[in-house]
Amino acid sequence: MREVKEAFARFWPLTRGDRKWLALIITCVIGSALAETAAILLFADLTDNALEEGSISAFWGPAGAWLGVAVLGAVVGYLGNSLAVWTAERFVMRLRAGVFRHVQGLPPHFFQRHRQGDLVERLTGDVEAIEQMVVSGVVGTVSAAFSAVFYACAAFYLRWDLALVTFVLAPLFWIAARRFSGRIRSASQDERAADGAITSVVEESLGNVVLTQAYNRRRDEEKRLDKEARNWLRASVRGARASEKYEQLVEVVETLCVLAVIGVGAWEISQDRMSLGQLLAFAAFIGYLYPPVRNLGQLGLTLTAATAGADRINEILDARPSVADPEQPVGAWPVRGWVSFHNASFTYPGAGRPSLQGVTFSAGPGELILVTGPSGAGKSTLSKLLTRFYDPTGGVVCLDGVPLPDLPLEFLRDNVTLLPQETLILSGTIHENIAAGRPGATFDEVQRAAVDAAAHEFIATLPDGYDTEIAPGTAILSGGQLKRIAIARAMLRAAPVLVLDEPTAGLDSASARRVVRPLRQLMSGRTTIMVTHDLSLAPDADRILVVEDGRLVETGTHAELVTRRGTYARLAAPLPEAVTGMAGMPGMLDDSTMILRF
Repeated sequence: MREVKEAFARFWPLTRGDRKWLALIITCVIGSALAETAAILLFADLTDNALEEGSISAFWGPAGAWLGVAVLGAVVGYLGNSLAVWTAERFVMRLRAGVFRHVQGLPPHFFQRHRQGDLVERLTGDVEAIEQMVVSGVVGTVSAAFSAVFYACAAFYLRWDLALVTFVLAPLFWIAARRFSGRIRSASQDERAADGAITSVVEESLGNVVLTQAYNRRRDEEKRLDKEARNWLRASVRGARASEKYEQLVEVVETLCVLAVIGVGAWEISQDRMSLGQLLAFAAFIGYLYPPVRNLGQLGLTLTAATAGADRINEILDARPSVADPEQPVGAWPVRGWVSFHNASFTYPGAGRPSLQGVTFSAGPGELILVTGPSGAGKSTLSKLLTRFYDPTGGVVCLDGVPLPDLPLEFLRDNVTLLPQETLILSGTIHENIAAGRPGATFDEVQRAAVDAAAHEFIATLPDGYDTEIAPGTAILSGGQLKRIAIARAMLRAAPVLVLDEPTAGLDSASARRVVRPLRQLMSGRTTIMVTHDLSLAPDADRILVVEDGRLVETGTHAELVTRRGTYARLAAPLPEAVTGMAGMPGMLDDSTMILRF
């Protein structure tokens, strides 16, 4: 129960805005229980005064009262149940939004450790499990408790001695619940983990369906799904068996109690110490009493199972963002775009060696700084520090001389545009995808960005133009066209600092040539940091930074670095002479030259 209390204490504050509705729901629940109690007492009166005596005149009074109580109870019950559903769903929405907001601020390495499908399952099934504990759990507990109290009081009112006999077996419900709670919690944890694994397998397989089909991996993917499905089946069956054993045990206990009541009641009637109406009413109260008592025991099992979902949500909420807004941020100013790294070092969480060590350089407006080096050298880490996905573990990174940790994250990212290696496309129209760069942009501004990105021409040929629906993995546009939509989105932001991460990766030569021209347009007048293996743009760069083993080993222009015959010269060796011969002539590299490289 300690886990239940801790989980309840953590998530109960989310009901703050709905507690007045919870109070009204509880009032309705109490009213409904009172109505049922009154109805049973009226049934006893009807039996003794109308049925047993055979008097029709004695029928109408109790019958009318019973009908009135039933209608009132139905209205109150409907109101309470409707409000309970509405309040529960509001809680789910609020919790899901809070978890989603927290997830969006977590660092990249968190998503590398957790499968996407598992996170989706946590934001759906596990969130709903917590609602079962917090909102539905409270309503269910109050309903069962008040119902049990009212029915017990009515039973004592009718025959206190007979009531004591039936209550002797009541503790068996709690004993049974405690016995089975551990098994059900363990099975629920395994079942929820398996649910997440199944979602991950399906999502990964559908997302890589081309690879699956091209490499004849359909049976392998089916085996992966079957493995996770079998894990889910074992956990689900184990939990169902435990729950069913509990249910059947409770049924036996209830039957014993009812038989005891009927047996003792028959003896009492034979001795003229009890009327038939009293016995039927007493049996009805016992019949009504045991379900809420059983529900209270079952509630413990439900709460225990819900803690499995709470544990998985807590794992997300306990993960800390790698960066946060400063307590006393520097005020906004018109950013010019001066970027500087001062002896910056960084080690990823859990990594044994640093990814960057003592990197120092600066870049100003209008400069193109090309960062290259062998794979795994630490190039992309530079872009993650500049966009502040992480803070340096040593040294400092500045924008216009101000350390990045002193800036509000929103202000920093409004002034630093990242064009990642993956072409990120949102589900929506082309217009919405471009406008995501600056929400609130007019159609003319979106169109102007598309023109500058050389995307307007192909967009205009589509039947729905800018209203064409696209999504990740869409087949109606080529990779180069999608890249140009992403460039248009970046152009719309018009940020003074631009970070390009492998901007031509994954494109064929023709697509790459079409992307290069809008890239040049995008870089014009901005401080540009380009992380790339592709050295075709190297002659255009004002400076080239060569990173190896996390250290900045060479700095200079393309021509200077080639003559040094160091790391850069080895990397540039595959470049055709027609390209390397352009060194020292920034801005002169044209599309025909690009054909030689791409």
